Amino acid sequence: MAVTIRGRTLSLPILQGGMGIGVSLDRLAGAVAAKGGMGTISTAACGFQEPDFYRNTQEANLRALARQVKRAKELARGAGMVAINAMVATTQYADSVRTALKAGVDAVVCGAGLPRDLPAIAAEVPESDAALAPVVSGGRSASVISRLWDRHFQRIPDFVVLEGPLAGGHLGFTKEEALQAQEGSPRPLSELLREVLEALAPFREKYQRDIPVFVAGGVKDGAEMARYMREGAAGAQFATRFIATQECDASQGYKEALLRARPEDITIVQSPVGMPGRALHSPLIRRVEAGLQPSPKRCIDCLVPCNPKTTPYCISGALIAAVQGDWENGLFFCGSNAGEITQLSTVSRQMDQIMEEWRAAQ
Repeated sequence: MAVTIRGRTLSLPILQGGMGIGVSLDRLAGAVAAKGGMGTISTAACGFQEPDFYRNTQEANLRALARQVKRAKELARGAGMVAINAMVATTQYADSVRTALKAGVDAVVCGAGLPRDLPAIAAEVPESDAALAPVVSGGRSASVISRLWDRHFQRIPDFVVLEGPLAGGHLGFTKEEALQAQEGSPRPLSELLREVLEALAPFREKYQRDIPVFVAGGVKDGAEMARYMREGAAGAQFATRFIATQECDASQGYKEALLRARPEDITIVQSPVGMPGRALHSPLIRRVEAGLQPSPKRCIDCLVPCNPKTTPYCISGALIAAVQGDWENGLFFCGSNAGEITQLSTVSRQMDQIMEEWRAAQ
């Protein structure tokens, strides 16, 4: 059951997915790590609470990130692992990785694009020996990133997060594939897992070590985690279920929006990142769909592909509104099973429950 990643041990095969802006920061990540899992801080505009955020956005983000990594590590008390999730599509991607490595983070997980140069960025901080991992959507992306890292850096991923089409937030699938999944016909996660394991096999053989794969996206409980582990996964990543915990860094308003949600309230949105995403069908989304959302009033230059003159809304502004509990103006990312979460819990209870379900499925 325990998983070893670059010399560190997760006593529980559970990853907490990174959720931005501000949904998973030091409190949530530290609590998950303290239980023996991997807690993840989202680097996306993580300094939004800093008093100078809108005047010195980049400095505020990096200052906050370093503090959050250190706090999460303190909360973990040597257990589990503390990771960051850094989106490749953000303008501060490389700086965020460097800052987190200098602060002592245990792992760097990158999605929303292929982290082609992640090993090179990590090499700029030689005092760190953090694990490096891409988020992939199937065998092709797992193969591409492994070949690139092997050829250019003589390194392969320390682990891989496979996010299927039922995940929350940004999705590594086409809008058509995301809509198909939303309508009840997702590409099976088991099929994607088989592809990824096959793609990684030559690199496992070449480097004579394991590359643990954690499945994510619609993994409902510990019983499903057990099934995927029988199929070759090392464990699973959960995200949405950790929002409804006391330790989650989001406001009570965000948590209540999630607890109120029904399955029919979940929809596919088009993000300014250029990818489809899964979120609650909030008033903001309805205004965007109707063409009634006002243009952004300011830009903090957070995304590489975003053009403030043409984007339908500011994703950072919408995510900050959400984490503060502003139902009218927020973008509330969530996974496909969000409608089944009805009670506030704690990280400890959530992780205990997942493992009880896992044991019962053995």
